[in-house]
Amino acid sequence: MPPDFSREREFYTLHPGGSAAGVDEAGRGPWAGPVVAAAVILDPRAIPPGLDDSKKLTARRREALFAQLRECARIGVGQASVEEIDAMNILNASMLAMSRAVQALPLVPSLALVDGNRAPRIACPVETLIGGDGRSLSISAASIIAKVTRDAIMHDLDTEFPGYGWKTNQGYGTRVHRVALSHLGPTPHHRRSFRPVHNMLCRDGSLSL
Repeated sequence: MPPDFSREREFYTLHPGGSAAGVDEAGRGPWAGPVVAAAVILDPRAIPPGLDDSKKLTARRREALFAQLRECARIGVGQASVEEIDAMNILNASMLAMSRAVQALPLVPSLALVDGNRAPRIACPVETLIGGDGRSLSISAASIIAKVTRDAIMHDLDTEFPGYGWKTNQGYGTRVHRVALSHLGPTPHHRRSFRPVHNMLCRDGSLSL
C-alpha cells in the first residue's frame, strides 16, 4: 500500500492548529559525503500526488516532487559532516542531522513523525515509525527532500573530485568507487570510520593510525 496521511489527519483532528512534521534522512550507507536529513510539514490542502518512499521513485520523479514540495510545504534541511560521522558514528550523526533539520523549519512542529525506531533529540514530541517513508506522506516528502538534496551535494563533489563516480553512485561502495579509492586514495570527504574504507586505506598504506 502507498503511504497515506492517516496519522497526520488523526493528529490534526485531536490538535487543531497544530503542525506535524515528517522527518527522514539520506546517506547512512555511502562511503563518502555527509548524511542529510529533512523535516517537512505538508499543507493538508495541497499535497502533491505521487509522494512515496524516495527509493521507489525515479530520479526524474523525485526531482519533480522536490520542486513541487518547495512551493507548497514547510521544509527544513540539516546535515552532519564526514568529520562528525567519523567522530560519533553514523547513527548518532543521522540523529544530529535530523535534529538540525527540525531546527531549520520556520516553526517548531507540534509533533515529529520520524522514520525508523530511534528518536532524535528535538524540541517537540516524537513518534517513530518503522518503514515510515512508505507509510506516512509527510515522511515520504522528507525522504524525497533529503535524497535530492544529498544527490545534488554528491554531484557537486564529483566535479571537485572526479574519478570516484559520485555523480552516479552517490558515494556508495560500487566497484568504480572501490577501484578509484585504491588508485587515487582518499579525499577529505571519505568516511574513514567506515570499515571498507578503513580496511582498504590501512591495507594500501594510505591511512596512518
